Amino acid sequence: MSRRRVSWYSCGAASAVATKLSRPDIIAYNVTGSEDVDNARFYNDCERWFGEKITRVGSADFEDTWDVWDRRRYLRDRNGAPCTQELKVKPRLQFQQPDDIHIFGYTADRGDVRRAEGFRDHWPDLTVEFPLIDRGITKAACLAMIESAGLRLPRVYAMGFPNANCIPCVKASSPDYWSMIRYHFPQEFQRMNGVCKSLDYKVCRVHGEWIHLDELPDDWPMAAPIAPECDFLCGLAEGELGSG
Repeated sequence: MSRRRVSWYSCGAASAVATKLSRPDIIAYNVTGSEDVDNARFYNDCERWFGEKITRVGSADFEDTWDVWDRRRYLRDRNGAPCTQELKVKPRLQFQQPDDIHIFGYTADRGDVRRAEGFRDHWPDLTVEFPLIDRGITKAACLAMIESAGLRLPRVYAMGFPNANCIPCVKASSPDYWSMIRYHFPQEFQRMNGVCKSLDYKVCRVHGEWIHLDELPDDWPMAAPIAPECDFLCGLAEGELGSG
């Protein structure tokens, strides 16, 4: 029996392009229950683009990120965030088979390359593929490739968010990020501020100092959206997208 090739799709542009390029046996999606509502629309669009159903992999113990933070009573520490462990890592470990080949959408951007290397170091027993890094495809190129394929990107990209992650993500400490959350998702911002106060935890860092979210200056700027940009390597990969 051949080994399963499993692509871990996350409702973002990069994982969608990585999945389409790699043509896996299984497309798996970690259900977090905390993403922007427009991600569901992109999920359905991608199923049609892939030409196959996406397998939903979720936690049997936790409903969403808020549930994890409430019951685990912390947001993150030096080992990461409990929501990642409970909603992504543990479900993946339960779903995977020992000889699976795992495909992830880390891009060729410097930060993602570093994260991919850290992932490989942390999980040395896993067989992993990073098709975007191998092809030199950046996040901006992924955005362009999604648009070129006729798909509408998740709306959070136009808002300035670099990924279509959970709203909000407690692993983010940038005041620019939290300023965007406050502007685009005020209810989630206020709810997060309440959680932080109840746990006596600060998730935002300004000029080297950790602050509570309600201490973030009202006029703090927001990050500009990433502009879709397709270079020569992106063009080569687009040929692969249409060759199947």
